[in-house]
Amino acid sequence: MRPFVQPLVEAEGAPAIELRTDTIDSEIGPIVIVTDARALCALDFGDCEERMKDLLARRFEDLVLRHEANPLGVGEKLRAYLDGDLHALDDIAVNPGGTEFQQTVWSALRKIPVGATRTYGQVAASIGRPTGSRAVGLANGRNPVAIVIPCHRVIGGNAALTGYAGGLPRKQWLLRHEGALI
Repeated sequence: MRPFVQPLVEAEGAPAIELRTDTIDSEIGPIVIVTDARALCALDFGDCEERMKDLLARRFEDLVLRHEANPLGVGEKLRAYLDGDLHALDDIAVNPGGTEFQQTVWSALRKIPVGATRTYGQVAASIGRPTGSRAVGLANGRNPVAIVIPCHRVIGGNAALTGYAGGLPRKQWLLRHEGALI
């Protein structure tokens, strides 16, 4: 798999932000990892490359992507998770950006236990917004660190599998992998 590296032009006189990127192959397709010096900034599937480029361009005004094998050990932890160590992702530091509300939602998603699911309404109630299920859904859809911020664990109010940026087959795979009843 070719590395996800997009040469970007640095602005004259302004320092560029350097991000590190790697791509790992998995049973559910290639997964692209992007980190800064301290944390995971983005993680998505290889066939979602345009969304990833758009996300990075909106978050970082001037950036340079450099290929680095297993930046911050994220690739190794992701492989361990995919191989059955379902808690391998728990201690990955994330820097997803986003609004304060999005960060609150994403923090709540990381608290959903492996093998469990929550509805949008349950997530909204857990953050003190009992009528905010639609807003939670919108924040869920903007999650730049899928799998690590486990948006696949959020389902519809009638237990329906709702949208997932990586596609419903991947959502189903991840839930089955974690032992969730679907």
